[in-house]
Order: sequence, then C-alpha cells, then structure tokens
Amino acid sequence: RRRWRGATGRSPREAWQPRRTAGRGTARYAPAVDPEVDATRRTRLASERTYLAWWRGGLTALAVAVGAGAIVPDLTTSARWPFAMLGTGFALLGLGFIVYGLRRHRAIEAALRRGEFAPLGGRVTLALTAAGAALAIMTVVLVLVEA
Repeated sequence: RRRWRGATGRSPREAWQPRRTAGRGTARYAPAVDPEVDATRRTRLASERTYLAWWRGGLTALAVAVGAGAIVPDLTTSARWPFAMLGTGFALLGLGFIVYGLRRHRAIEAALRRGEFAPLGGRVTLALTAAGAALAIMTVVLVLVEA
C-alpha cells in the first residue's frame, strides 16, 4: 500500500512533526517557523488564489458573452439585438470581475502590511448578485421565447 507524500516527501502526519536534520553526529531539529510570518505567508497565498478565481470568473463571463452575443444569434432566426444585449451584459460582468479582483487583491495586500483585515464590501456583493440575477432572468426569458 502506497502512502501519499507531499512536495516535501513527507506524509501529512509527518509534516506536523519536527524534522531532524543531519548534523555532525547529533540529531538536530529544523528551525521552527514564526507563526505570525507563516500566517501572513498563507494569507498572501490565499489572496493570490482568490485573485486568480476572480480572473477565472471574469474569463468565464467573457466566454459566455461571446457565445450569447455572437454565436447563438447565428443559430437562431429571431432578432439579434436581445442576444447582443445579453452578451454585452455578460461582458460587462466579466470586466467587473477582473477589475474588482485586482482592486480586492490590492486592498488585501495593503491591509496585510498594516496588520488589518479587508472585508468584502456589502455594496459590491449586492451589485454582483444583482447583475448575475438580472443576466440569469434575461437568459431564461430568451430561452423561453426561443423555445
């Protein structure tokens, strides 16, 4: 039976144990990492992953914009303008995700330097939710009209 080994070659259980390093005839433990430094490092890495998630959401919305605004109208016999409006809405949502992702990433970095927390704004959450709901309703209406 093979055991999982992480990037360090140690199992998850061993990763929490002090590591012995080779010394001159004596066993030495690896130096401990300062918990505050480690927490900041982990928060920065999480912030980078979140920034990339904002980008993934933005690129996905842009792909939906191309599909809804440029590809689907060629497959239907109805007017093009509703699909162009829907595609434009998704494109603006995608742009909003990408721009706000950068703004959020910078706010988190600045808060970390000050030793503070940067909460997600309630207005932004409401605006993104409203935009997503409006685009979903428009999509449902277009699907029902085309059916």
